[in-house]
Amino acid sequence: MKILHLTNSLNPAYGGPAACIRALAPALAAIGHASEIVALDAPGADFLAGYPATVHALGPVKSGFGYSARFEPWLKAQAARFDAVIVHGLWQHPGVAALRQLTAPGMPPYFVFTHGMLDPWFKRQYPLKHYLKIGYWMLFERRVLREAAAVLFTCEEERRLARPTFPAAAYRERVVTFGTTAPPPEPEAQRDALFQAHPELRHRPYWLFLGRIHLKKGVDLLIDAYSTIAAGDASLPRLVIAGPCDDPDYLARLQASAAASCPPYSVLWPGMLTGAVKWGALRVAEAFVLPSHQENFGIAAAEALACGTPVLLSNQVNIHREIAEDGAGLVEPDTADGTLALLRRWRGLNPEARRAMRAAAMRTFGNRYEIGAVARSLATALGEKRLS
Repeated sequence: MKILHLTNSLNPAYGGPAACIRALAPALAAIGHASEIVALDAPGADFLAGYPATVHALGPVKSGFGYSARFEPWLKAQAARFDAVIVHGLWQHPGVAALRQLTAPGMPPYFVFTHGMLDPWFKRQYPLKHYLKIGYWMLFERRVLREAAAVLFTCEEERRLARPTFPAAAYRERVVTFGTTAPPPEPEAQRDALFQAHPELRHRPYWLFLGRIHLKKGVDLLIDAYSTIAAGDASLPRLVIAGPCDDPDYLARLQASAAASCPPYSVLWPGMLTGAVKWGALRVAEAFVLPSHQENFGIAAAEALACGTPVLLSNQVNIHREIAEDGAGLVEPDTADGTLALLRRWRGLNPEARRAMRAAAMRTFGNRYEIGAVARSLATALGEKRLS
C-alpha cells in the first residue's frame, strides 16, 4: 500500500503523533508499504532534515488549529495516489480536510488515530475548554470520526475510556498494536554520549522522568514524593527530569519546588534529550518514572523497556495492566500517596528482584511494543477496511 499521513506538526518536541509517525514510516517501508506525510510545518524546519519518508511541508501555520489554505487543494489533487490516509490527532485542520476531501467518490478511505485525545482526563481537568470543544465536536469532529473507515486506538483501555467523553459518539473502532523503535545496538557509545553531555550523571545512580513537562505528567507529585524519601535517605539516587516545557512559568514553579524541598544538586534538569544522549540516559537510569494523570500509551515508557529499564507508572498510563502483568515495572495510583509508594516499593526491592524486572522489561518490549509488530498490525487494519 501507499499510505498518506496527515498531521499538524512533525516537531519532536510535541511528542505523541510526531514520535509515532517518525517511528512508523520506516517500519511500514520495511514490510513493503510506502509512506508520505503532509505536515503544516515550515518547509525548512530543522527537524525535517533527513526525515525517513517524503514530507510535504505546507506551513508554517500560526494557530493551534493549524489552518493552511494550501492543505485542502493539495489533498484534493494528490490523495487518489494513495491506498489509505491516516489522520493523526483531533481538533485540527487535517481532520476537517479529510472529511471534506476524502469522502468524495474515488478517494481512498481515511482512518483517524486519536493519540489519546478522547481521554476523559481533559474533560475533568479543563471543563471550560471541554464545553468549547463540544461545539466543535457537534459541528465537525463527530462527523470526522463517523465517516472514517476506522478510529484507531493504541490499547483496549484507551478505546474503553474514549466513547463516553463526548455526546452522540458513533464510529467504527479498531485497537491496533502500538509501540516504538528499539534503540540502535550501540549501548556503550550511547552511555559515553550521555556522560560527555552530562558528566554529572556518571558517578551516581538516578531515576529518570523523560518526556514533555506538562501538568498532566504528574511531575509535581514526583518532586514531592522524592523530597519526602530524600529527607531520610542520604544514599538516594538523583532525580533527573528531562524534557521540553512550553510553559516557562510552570517549569519555574517546579524547579523552585525542587530547590526548596530536595537536597542540593539532587534534582537535575537537563532539558530535552535526543539521539544517542537520550538512549544513553534510558540505559543508565536505575528506573524510569511516569506518574502521569493521563497517558494513552507512553512512548518514552516503551523506549525505557527497550533498554531493559523498569518503569514505575501511575494507573492512568493506559499500558499499566500489561506492565504489571509482565513484571516489567510497578504501578500505583496517580496521587501523592501513590507516587510515594512507587518510589518506596522500588527502593525496597532487592538486587535480584531488580535484575528480574530488567529482564522482564526487555521481554515485554519485544513481545508487545516493538515497531515491526506495530507496523504489521496497522497495515492489517488498513488493508481490511480498504478492501471491505
